[in-house]
Amino acid sequence: MPHPASLPPPPEPLLAALVKHYEDLVGSLRHRFGDECFPREIVNDLCVRLLERPVPGEIANPLAFLRCVARDLAIDRYRAQARRRETAHEHPEADAPVPSAAPLSPPELALAAHQRQRALLAAIEQLPQASREAFILTKLYGMPQDEAARRMGVSRGMVARHLARALRDVEPVLIEGTHHAAR
Repeated sequence: MPHPASLPPPPEPLLAALVKHYEDLVGSLRHRFGDECFPREIVNDLCVRLLERPVPGEIANPLAFLRCVARDLAIDRYRAQARRRETAHEHPEADAPVPSAAPLSPPELALAAHQRQRALLAAIEQLPQASREAFILTKLYGMPQDEAARRMGVSRGMVARHLARALRDVEPVLIEGTHHAAR
């Protein structure tokens, strides 16, 4: 497999805009919510959503669209956390102190993000050829499974099986990255 840096960028313009304006999106959420990790979690969730469900059609202003979606995701998450806190106050016996690590500094967050990215690329490279190809075509390039099946010369069901294996193998890296980002 060619080195990931030599692969063409994904055709999804929103994903390309998210990568290009990642820090701007985090900064706008940080300004509104006053936290370091929370905005990164939201932008990372937005990235995953774009990978899982690409937006059909063309968006006139991708950055504005991404800011609105990120803001809405953040508000939804903030409200859900507030509801959980309210429920916890109604049932104090459910309150258990949860130890938390000290917040990471911006250089530590950048290093952690870089390490997560390297771990994800390594996990993708370790996939069997067919699973790796199904994952790259459907998740990174946003290709429908039917089209990926035609391109790979297999049935759609086989693409689904290869993709399920790829997701099963890559998921621990994504989950581990989420736990590190939440610290």
